Amino acid sequence: MRAYLASAIGVACTAALVLPSVSVASSAPLATAVSAPAPAGEALPGSTQSLPLTPLAPRSERSASPAATPQGLAERDVQPFSLVGVVWDDASAELDGTVQVRTRAAGRGTWSAWQHVETHNSEHAADPGTAERDSGKVRGSTAPLWVGASDGVEVRVQSASGGPSENPAQHESPAQHENAAPSERAVRAPLPAGLRLELVDPGAPPPAGSSDAADAGRSSLATELPALTRAETEADAGLVAARPYIGPRPRIITRKGWGADERMRERKLGYTETVKAAFVHHSATGNNYSCGQASSVLRSIYRYHVKSSGWRDFGYNFAVDKCGNIYEGRAGGVAKPVLGAHTLGFNTNSTGIAVIGTYTSSNPPAAAVNAIARITAWKLGLHGANPRARTTLKSGGGNLYKKGANVRLHVISGHRDGFATECPGGRLYNKLGTARSSSARLQGR
Repeated sequence: MRAYLASAIGVACTAALVLPSVSVASSAPLATAVSAPAPAGEALPGSTQSLPLTPLAPRSERSASPAATPQGLAERDVQPFSLVGVVWDDASAELDGTVQVRTRAAGRGTWSAWQHVETHNSEHAADPGTAERDSGKVRGSTAPLWVGASDGVEVRVQSASGGPSENPAQHESPAQHENAAPSERAVRAPLPAGLRLELVDPGAPPPAGSSDAADAGRSSLATELPALTRAETEADAGLVAARPYIGPRPRIITRKGWGADERMRERKLGYTETVKAAFVHHSATGNNYSCGQASSVLRSIYRYHVKSSGWRDFGYNFAVDKCGNIYEGRAGGVAKPVLGAHTLGFNTNSTGIAVIGTYTSSNPPAAAVNAIARITAWKLGLHGANPRARTTLKSGGGNLYKKGANVRLHVISGHRDGFATECPGGRLYNKLGTARSSSARLQGR
């Protein structure tokens, strides 16, 4: 693995860029202890309300298979929250069906329309057979949905049709489906066991003076890494003129900048040998956020990934908001090959970039596509990867490629290239060609 030297230009940001050196002998994930969890009894910012879902249909109308009966919660008052998701016991089980929620805006008393929550989130996870996946803490989970400050909620979970016919619940409101005659309802597949509604309040950022064990003796961590010129980037990375194919480092808002409390995540960090590819995702959290709220959205996703889904940290290596701001994701050092939990089967030797929002039927902003090009030109350039090229990754196991298969992929791929999924949404996926070309130009290719 190439060494990364901090130049005088980046001294102010060295604490956020460089972690203790790691010796890498192979592509197998490595781990190193860098921080301690919060002391017992010490409160973390934000909160999570975890509410068990219950059968919705009257007992006389429930399916012959109790596990297929719709579940949810009736309209109710709750403590303030801003993000919602559903989790279940078995991380390997799929929720084949629909999740619909509506929420009441805090302080206004108005209820939203019914919104769909993306149910297939298991493809955003650690690879099978890894310590993170096999920790015993990981749960099945939907994508999280950002709803803004709310104090009331109603939810309904309906399994998909067990036959080849179309699932009517995908096109009707919960009330319409509840009123359908029993003879009109399709046979339903079982829902996963242990369904719970997770309501996440991001809370305020941790106090300015708080720090983890790795920061002992340092005055502070930077809230952002400033953009560097091409020459400054090459000097900062210790590159020589013979290998100039690296884009200028873009401005990156650090974990401290968006308010990640380092006491929440697991104390160990994983690394792999290099970064051969970047997988682009959308967060599927919806587009109803302002760029000023992006830090709160990230803190909510962070808490949902760790506290609700049982992951060791934020799943993606980087995040991008609709205004083109770039954020450090999973801890470990933005220049280092940090092992993420973003593309099931292909987390090793790759980096994951999530655009905050849902881009199945909405076009991604040009600023976000440009940000993908800028972060990949720099990150892939550090590891000698050409954004226009293809590379080979070994599958860790998934629904498209069996474990151990050598797979030829674009250096900048969409999530769906490695896993059968809608992610990163059709509209964003169609922009990846533009991102590849722009990224390569920024590298000087």
